[in-house]
Amino acid sequence: MRGEPLDAETIVSATEEVLRRHGPEKTTVLDVARLLGVSHGSVYRHFPSKAALREAVIRRWLDRVRDDLVAAVQDAGLTPPNRLRGLLTAMFAVKWAKAREDPELFATFRVLAAEHSAGSRSHLAFLLDQIRAVVADGVAGGDFAPCDPEATARAVFNASTRFLDPRHAAEWQSPEIEAEAASVVSLILDGIRAR
Repeated sequence: MRGEPLDAETIVSATEEVLRRHGPEKTTVLDVARLLGVSHGSVYRHFPSKAALREAVIRRWLDRVRDDLVAAVQDAGLTPPNRLRGLLTAMFAVKWAKAREDPELFATFRVLAAEHSAGSRSHLAFLLDQIRAVVADGVAGGDFAPCDPEATARAVFNASTRFLDPRHAAEWQSPEIEAEAASVVSLILDGIRAR
């Protein structure tokens, strides 16, 4: 049995390890408890369900990329069109890398996204907020045509779905994916630029 106190962060780290070994479908709370040397009841004292535990792992996993995406938006030396291009390119690259380099946790993210979990909704809201901020700056500076930044951010995101939605992950292996994404970003920027 475990000697030191058990906390939520330790449980999340252990769950991440178990998810990487077994994937989202085969991982159980009992597996996590075994790895930690505790009863499954000890895990349930911190997380009420397997779903809550998976959600905490993916929330932490997604939080690791937020700083990179925020940095892409806040570069004051770039014009809003270049900031939006940089943001979308960074969003695509991060998703593609996660799918390629961390397939089991990406599979967990895919499950949670399909379930429209709180974590996936929060991640989507974060992405939309980053796009909206750049669009609003572009409208204010005259780079983008007058529009509702919220609605335009949603349209930009929807136009980018093939490069962001985990349901399209198999397509991300294509050697043409980067060129196709760049074409879509160029089309988006041309569509919202001031005339």
